[in-house]
Amino acid sequence: MRNTILNRKFPYSYWNVTSIFIAINFIMFCLTGFLFPSLKYIFSLVPSYILYRHYYWQFLTYMFTHATVSHFIFNMLSLYIFGTAVERRIGSREFLLYYLLTGVLSGVASYAMFYMANTNTVLLGASGAIYALLMLFSVLYPRSVIYVFGLIPVQAPLLIILYFIIELISGLTAHDGVAHMTHLSGLVFGLLYIIIRMRMNPLKEWRR
Repeated sequence: MRNTILNRKFPYSYWNVTSIFIAINFIMFCLTGFLFPSLKYIFSLVPSYILYRHYYWQFLTYMFTHATVSHFIFNMLSLYIFGTAVERRIGSREFLLYYLLTGVLSGVASYAMFYMANTNTVLLGASGAIYALLMLFSVLYPRSVIYVFGLIPVQAPLLIILYFIIELISGLTAHDGVAHMTHLSGLVFGLLYIIIRMRMNPLKEWRR
């Protein structure tokens, strides 16, 4: 099948973009969490700011801001573990495109849901892009076992299915302040990227 602009492959190279992203997140966390807390509302995704003040950069910058120390540590640990493995496999250029595109689209989808629900909130965190990374990790390494809470071994594809179900149900029913629909969007956009750009069938890869 002939490659189109949608799935033309990048030459492989490795720049350790994962560590660069972690460093950016750390700097942003220090700035918005300790030095200049008011910046959190500039860089997080705030629907009213996008709608009325046209802060469109928030679709990108929200994924580099975090609410608490535990939120930051958990996301950066996940980014390091899964991001490193994925980046080494697909190369830094593809990883960069995948991470930023799925993260931005997750933000756009979340904004659309907030807008339709007439809800204003503060969305922040790398979780949308990280859930997309989990999706790709499960396709690239379908036999990998992930230890949930460091204790419970779950094969990567099964964990993705469980996460999808949990986030879908929680997004429709829970009111716990967690961005469940952003997580779900990350899984969905990651899946679409894998199918459309990478021309991989996740179900086929999971059965290997």
